Amino acid sequence: MAKAETKNERLSITPLGDRVVVKPSPKEETSSMGIIIPDSAKQDAPSRGTVVAVGDGRYDGDTRVPMTVKIGDTVLFSKYGYDEVKVDGQEYYILSEANVLAVLS
Repeated sequence: MAKAETKNERLSITPLGDRVVVKPSPKEETSSMGIIIPDSAKQDAPSRGTVVAVGDGRYDGDTRVPMTVKIGDTVLFSKYGYDEVKVDGQEYYILSEANVLAVLS
């Protein structure tokens, strides 16, 4: 299993199967052009965060399919495709790798 850690952070949570633990990015109140984003527009946008732990991957029959995301990746994910958890006072999202829409570079 991939260890759940970042630079100076070690989590007491390990995702199973094809699940990913994501630390959500802070919500932006303005766009890069300085335009204030209304709440209605923010609700429909996909969420963004940093992967802090990954599972071993899912099984396809007798074969394990490896994960394509890795610790440290910044990802976009479906707004409704995750479960919220708090570990040591920090909020994290647990989601299936299938709910990751894109990896940002």
